Amino acid sequence: MPHAPVGPVVNKDEEALARPFVKCLLRLIRTQDSFGLWEGNSDAELLAEFIITKEQQCATPLIGHPDSDALWRLDMFYTAVALAIEERSGVSTSPIIGMKPLGASGGWSFYRDVHLFGFETFRELAEAGTKLVDDATAAIEA
Repeated sequence: MPHAPVGPVVNKDEEALARPFVKCLLRLIRTQDSFGLWEGNSDAELLAEFIITKEQQCATPLIGHPDSDALWRLDMFYTAVALAIEERSGVSTSPIIGMKPLGASGGWSFYRDVHLFGFETFRELAEAGTKLVDDATAAIEA
């Protein structure tokens, strides 16, 4: 069976998977696997939960409580950000998630954001996490 051609998108994914933040996220995910169910999975397979296409976002109902997968993605991402900040700066950190009013509807944008939490590509995942870590460590150094 012939292999799929390696193109720019695949190369960008491989570069993203090699970023320090993504490696930290992967370590965190692998530590959650107490039964070895994910042992043979590739890094891309483990991070596939974080990839949410625009079509998936449009199909996601925004009413009610967020599903457990969305909450897991949110928790893993921001915990990995905190761990990466701690690794780089030596300062103990923990994730803090803020909420803001949605507006006239009286709801909370936090719930909408949780329902839709994810990234379209591994590159966007890596860039978002890296930016948060870079900004926090710059603030700590200042």
